[in-house]
Amino acid sequence: MSANVTRRGAVAASLAAFMAMSAGAVALAADMKVGANVGNVPWEFQDEKGEIVGFEIDLAKEIGKRLNMNVSIVNIPFNGLFAAVQSGQIDAAVSSITITKKRLESVSFAQPYYDSDQSLAVRANSGIKGLEGLAGKVAAVDTGSTGDMWSTQNQQKYKFSDIRRYEGLAPAMLDLATGRIDGYISDIPAVQYYIKDKPVYQIVERIPTGEQYSMMFAKNSPLAEKANAEITKMKQDGTLAKLHEKWFGAKADPNSTTVKVSEMPKL
Repeated sequence: MSANVTRRGAVAASLAAFMAMSAGAVALAADMKVGANVGNVPWEFQDEKGEIVGFEIDLAKEIGKRLNMNVSIVNIPFNGLFAAVQSGQIDAAVSSITITKKRLESVSFAQPYYDSDQSLAVRANSGIKGLEGLAGKVAAVDTGSTGDMWSTQNQQKYKFSDIRRYEGLAPAMLDLATGRIDGYISDIPAVQYYIKDKPVYQIVERIPTGEQYSMMFAKNSPLAEKANAEITKMKQDGTLAKLHEKWFGAKADPNSTTVKVSEMPKL
């Protein structure tokens, strides 16, 4: 056998080994498409550079990093997240999604990582002091949200003249500022974050609903169990508490689900 043939064989063998190693590396780094209703501050929104950032974006990317998965964010209106995750268009969804028994019939959730309530925001000069002040007036909600469900159930009690539905916080708040609507009922942390430097708005009532947020998956998805395990570790090593301080500027309550390990929700 000539020296050239030997060298060619060695090169071919090296190339085959390299390709096998590369294929193994690619196989290890799977993809995870995460749907998010971008514009939901401070959970998922675009910063001044146009990059998608937020508490749940950091959370999803950290879970992906720990699972050796490449995370990509897909912008989907809130009400479309449920069909997208059920159909396999996305692998998971975030957007301050409340765990409910009704939702658990068709999707799975990892353990909760944030405790919340609803709130009523109005124009600061509106004279509206609470929910009773919305009688005969227009309430706004995010389509398909728990605020939407609560408002629909309580429309007659508080005598809202109409409930208008929006795809995200920002357009609703703009209409609130211009007087097209009279009050906006939505998740209190998102509204607090949005109005902190906008004195035109005011939260006049906290609406106790005992909500808990988590990451949503297709029903019985194996990824749900894996993500749940990583969320447990993130609570235990303080990662989630640090994310809370980063995005809300305050320490998480030690008794909250941001800090305490919880069971994975089941029906």
